[in-house]
Amino acid sequence: MFLEPQETMPQTSVVFSSILGPSCSGQVQPGMGERGSGAGGSGDLVFQEGRLISGSLEALMEHLVPTVDYYPDTKLKSFSAKIVQLLKEWTEAFPYDFQDEKAMAELKAITHRVTQCDEENGTVKKAIAQMTQSLLLSLAARSQLQELREKLRSPAMDKGSVLKAKPPATQKDILGVCCDPLVLAQQLTHIELERVSSIHPEDLMQIVSHMDSRDKHRCRGDLTKTYSLEAYDNWFNCLSMLVATEVCRVVKKKHRTRMLEFFIDVARECFNIGNFNSMMAIISGMNLSPVARLKKTWSKVKTAKFDVLEHHMDPSSNFCNYRTALQGATQRSQMANSSREKIVIPVFNLFVKDIYFLHKIHTNHLPNGHVNFKKFWEISRQIHEFMTWTQVECPFEKDKKIQNYLLTAPIYSEEALFIASFESEGPENHMEKDSWKTLRTTLLNRA
Repeated sequence: MFLEPQETMPQTSVVFSSILGPSCSGQVQPGMGERGSGAGGSGDLVFQEGRLISGSLEALMEHLVPTVDYYPDTKLKSFSAKIVQLLKEWTEAFPYDFQDEKAMAELKAITHRVTQCDEENGTVKKAIAQMTQSLLLSLAARSQLQELREKLRSPAMDKGSVLKAKPPATQKDILGVCCDPLVLAQQLTHIELERVSSIHPEDLMQIVSHMDSRDKHRCRGDLTKTYSLEAYDNWFNCLSMLVATEVCRVVKKKHRTRMLEFFIDVARECFNIGNFNSMMAIISGMNLSPVARLKKTWSKVKTAKFDVLEHHMDPSSNFCNYRTALQGATQRSQMANSSREKIVIPVFNLFVKDIYFLHKIHTNHLPNGHVNFKKFWEISRQIHEFMTWTQVECPFEKDKKIQNYLLTAPIYSEEALFIASFESEGPENHMEKDSWKTLRTTLLNRA
């Protein structure tokens, strides 16, 4: 899923420790409140309709950071409140920045000095206490979530060992658990919203700021920073493989036909809900080679609905049809009065690629050396929109039985899928015959 950016974003750092001295005075020194706009000063900042478009990093820091001669605000207490507000937004959006002891010590040192500036008023002190408590709770909750998911993670299946014989006819399948496409689509939406809600802005920023050029699937530093992204991406893959498994392990052609038509209807219901991620996963599962090659089965399927779904997910013109549908769902969500109409779950892999290419195509700095804030505003806008979607409360009633099946049902490996597929419909050409022969030989050697 992760791609390799060629340029990383500027690293954030704690700068207030050096500008807030050991003690603070409530007195504002004469001459403070204005700053020159000469070379390297705030005159290098370019605004358009009140929004910062570009500027040098030095000019930005000079504009924001107080010195012995200048404060951005003439009231020291107002300045203290603004530091607290900045720290509050920082700790809420990027709590993992403060997970190591050094960063937490820096934060405590800053807040201690800010508190000294506001000894007469307990407002800032109270805000700092609330901020610190929220940060600690956030770090603890995310750590517990990761540990829980590690325990629930299914062990890797031994390739080929699943299908040494056909499954018994009485073995439960998805139709035995839920035969209503709408209900299954609603339960998939439940799972999607639960999982996507564990993704935070800082996780998404890893896409552009922590890639390791030596390994496209790993990040520099703490790998837990990409855990939520990888877990959500794995869910997509598991759903695709589950769909393929449910189809391929069916013995009778009539039942396989029904299974395909059922998943087509589920994907259509997901589309109507605005759950594009599950829809794409289902379509991907039905397009896997072990399923796609079942021509005798597909010949019995009424494919008109499937053709419409594939049209929406047509990759040509950079998924133009999907983006049009996503835009329509977004507009519906913005005008919605109910949670049901607010649901927008984009195809996550495409969202990730959009963020990556936005970072790759546009440079961090303009030719004149200014920071390209227009680029970062756009990245921020897309991440903010995504986070708005993740906060929608699922309006559908949760069915634990169905969800348990979706999350725990056995999933065949790619090798096992091909074996089941060939057993259902024999190989039709020399390439398939060679593959089938190799698979059977492999199974005999393992027996």
